[in-house]
Amino acid sequence: MTWFFGICTFWLLMVMVVAQKNFNVLSTQKSFNVVPAQTFNQGTGLKTDCLGSYMRLTIDKSLAFGNQVEFDAVNGSQIEPLTPSLAAKCGFYIDSDPWGNYKVFASLLNCFAGNEDDAVFDVDMRVRVRGVKAEQEVFEVEKTCNYDQWAPREVLCTQNYMEVSVNRLPEEITALRSPLKLPRAKNFGEQWADTVTEAITSRYNIWRMVFFTPKQKAMVLEDALKTGYSITTTRSRLVLRSGYDMPETYVETVNGVPMKVIRVTTYFKKEWSVTMLDTVAACPTGGLSFTDEMITWNFPRINPLMSSRATSLLEVFMGIDGKKIDSLQMETRGYYLTIVDDLIVMKIPIGGPDGYYKSHVVNNQYRITYNIEPMLELLWSDGGMDTTRYKVLFPIKTPFMPSPPHFVDLTVVDQRMFDVFLGPFFYDIELVNITFSTGVLTVAEANARGINIQEQRFQNGSKAFRLQVPFSDSFVERTQVDVVVRVYTLRFSYGFMVLPEYTPFSYTSSVDVTLQDVILPTVTGACDEEKFHIMISLGNLGKNFNIMIGTHDMTPDRRAEYGVKENDTHISLAMPFLASDVVFELMYASSLRARIDVLLWEPTKKWTLSDFSLACNFPMTMTECFSNGTMSALAVKVESVPQLIPRQLTLRDPSCGPKFSNDRFAYFSFEANSCGTTRTVWSDVLVVLVLNAHHLRLLSLPQFYDGVVTYQNEITLDNGLPVYQLSKKGVPTSRPDPEYRITMSCFYTLNDTQTIAFFTKPRENEPLPETGFGELRVVLRLAWDGSYNHFYAEEDYPVVKYLRSPLFFEVVLLTSTDPQIELVLENCWATLKEDRNSTPRWDLIVDGCVNLADGYETVFHPVAPNSIQFPSHVKHFEIKMFTFVQNDVVLQDQIFVHCDAVLCDESDGICKRHCPSPMPLKTGKKVRRETTNVQSQRVQLSSRKIMLSSS
Repeated sequence: MTWFFGICTFWLLMVMVVAQKNFNVLSTQKSFNVVPAQTFNQGTGLKTDCLGSYMRLTIDKSLAFGNQVEFDAVNGSQIEPLTPSLAAKCGFYIDSDPWGNYKVFASLLNCFAGNEDDAVFDVDMRVRVRGVKAEQEVFEVEKTCNYDQWAPREVLCTQNYMEVSVNRLPEEITALRSPLKLPRAKNFGEQWADTVTEAITSRYNIWRMVFFTPKQKAMVLEDALKTGYSITTTRSRLVLRSGYDMPETYVETVNGVPMKVIRVTTYFKKEWSVTMLDTVAACPTGGLSFTDEMITWNFPRINPLMSSRATSLLEVFMGIDGKKIDSLQMETRGYYLTIVDDLIVMKIPIGGPDGYYKSHVVNNQYRITYNIEPMLELLWSDGGMDTTRYKVLFPIKTPFMPSPPHFVDLTVVDQRMFDVFLGPFFYDIELVNITFSTGVLTVAEANARGINIQEQRFQNGSKAFRLQVPFSDSFVERTQVDVVVRVYTLRFSYGFMVLPEYTPFSYTSSVDVTLQDVILPTVTGACDEEKFHIMISLGNLGKNFNIMIGTHDMTPDRRAEYGVKENDTHISLAMPFLASDVVFELMYASSLRARIDVLLWEPTKKWTLSDFSLACNFPMTMTECFSNGTMSALAVKVESVPQLIPRQLTLRDPSCGPKFSNDRFAYFSFEANSCGTTRTVWSDVLVVLVLNAHHLRLLSLPQFYDGVVTYQNEITLDNGLPVYQLSKKGVPTSRPDPEYRITMSCFYTLNDTQTIAFFTKPRENEPLPETGFGELRVVLRLAWDGSYNHFYAEEDYPVVKYLRSPLFFEVVLLTSTDPQIELVLENCWATLKEDRNSTPRWDLIVDGCVNLADGYETVFHPVAPNSIQFPSHVKHFEIKMFTFVQNDVVLQDQIFVHCDAVLCDESDGICKRHCPSPMPLKTGKKVRRETTNVQSQRVQLSSRKIMLSSS
């Protein structure tokens, strides 16, 4: 059976369809308000091409990317938005890639095209582009295509519809306007005429249509249109268009290739003739196979459109995006089109320039596809009869292909920065953020923070991402695996987005570096006469360690007791030598050797970071001998006798126990003739005694002479027996400790004579003043700076200063309101120890003048008259911080400053001296220092400790 034929013909009447530009569309139409449009031109990013039986409209991504694009079909004043259903019904195929490149294929036989004699076609459209701000641009597209090379049958297969047109319309078919006027007497012919009149249901004389599914299913034209089919006629052609999902279509597999088929017989009727026309379209829905590098598309050479195997294949063409390409182009691009047995085989290499890659996410895994739209065009003759032109626009999308990105660690340890590379990705991947172990940052936030994130693009359009994070960033985890070894770990997760679908996915990884870069904290220390001064340098571990003083960790209470101060680099503390955490090593006659142990340890791994001990001798009166014959002694629990209980100590007489005791000390006080004290009289013994507040203290015994008596006693445990730690039952619980014994002695002279000399000079005729009593207080204090507005308080000492930094001293007379009193600095000097008479010593002011032998001369600063009520009561001077050195070795990093001040009447000569230096104390006649009869009062002053800073 051929694809067109006529039957039941009394006579053959062919339909004459008058050509018109705007022929009627057999679908329901709607009104649409036209937005003011701008004239279309090629510079706007729109391009039109006439490609045989269809027109192609191309829209560039520069116009459409990121915007909403909609299309309207136009026929004169009739404007219809191209919805998916209307596009499939009326012959429009719209395709786009993810970046806004649109292609619209419009059949020249579409519902809205103007048609002149099936040779000249006007296709009008509108393109509406709406941006993010809801502003709309409208472009009018008008294209005229000339195409008169119609084959008797043409089949067009696109992604959303099948179209078949034939040119075998019966001649002069027109709709009847009224029933025929026939004679009253009806014969068989009259009865047929009545039947024909009743059967006319279309203004195009289409009587009915029979669909083969493959069973027959008849319906009138109106029902077919309502179902969704498009049936139109032009001057010479019948056009049938169907979507792939219409109920009357069916699938037929030919040579392993599934094809969607629609087969319809259309019946035309006019008066005494009925003509039927077969139309059939078959479009492939498969036939694809894939390898990693090649796409193979098989198409059956013999298909349902061919009525017999005696067909002659006249032309075979390949195209891309609806446009044919020649053999040279195919060879250049690696395309193959061959006929193998009953198949037409097309081979397309994956990754060619006519397609594009697209990124996807499957279970948070990065996948890609390759997309291309080839075209196959065939022309054949069926059994030597008329020809068929067959076109298939066949978009191909490969299955998901895994494309895991490569993670490369480029970290250079010496640069102390993590440097990692991740890629490649295709151009539709956008990095949105990075999640670190303790927070999430956008790319902009990360770069602002100092983390460097770079997007690197390559010539093939792919991209990669480079991430650089300094080791010092807080997102980097630091794990100390050894005392001096740390592992730096960076954990992160890239947050990506696939455009334009905005599909999220992530890539998680981590990198670590092992470095031997730990700078452990260090401990240094010094002592004054009362305290240990400990300085802890933190190193690069911060404060992530515990401080143990003695055997106890540092607690908040101990921090307050020891005056802990800290900053970003150091921790300092000042600990009294009698603190409970101090260990006593040795006892001397007038001092106690004490030690402080400082341990820095890591609490998690129990590592010792620094172990420091400092032992110093502190002045302490251990034995005192009083002139009233009383003796006192202090016994100390030392480290070598850890189990000693001081309250168990006694004198030689076991009944003489301590007057006071605790867990560290026992204090004894007794008469020299009691508690088993022995008395010895010496001859030829020289005893040097110092009288101090009515107490006698033994200093030395350089030689012997007569008249000395010695009193001696001992502090022991149980009459000198070894010390035991006894249990409650009186049984020793540990081995005996070394013997603990303290021998104390007091030396007294048996006879002594003291001589006092004095002179008198009576004054005649002079009234004797009334004796008054009062106190004149003079102080020496250290100012913060040369303004002398603020001074260091008692709790600020010891004050730490850098070498050669200025020290501003003030000597001031307090409480006095006598303007006649003049304060004069007679002598000032510095010593290494607090004792003003100790050596070494360096003179600063001598006889009221600066020491010219000093390389850094003392500077006197005048006192502003308006700054204080009595300027004569104040003296200001400045020295440079220094330290005592012997043989280029620093003896001790501390100094004390002492001054002798004189309070005199302004008329006194000592108040009117001047010096050879350029900075005199007082203008006036220079006099030699000598004894004067004018009474003056001397005052001895000393500063507290000033320490030299080591940093």
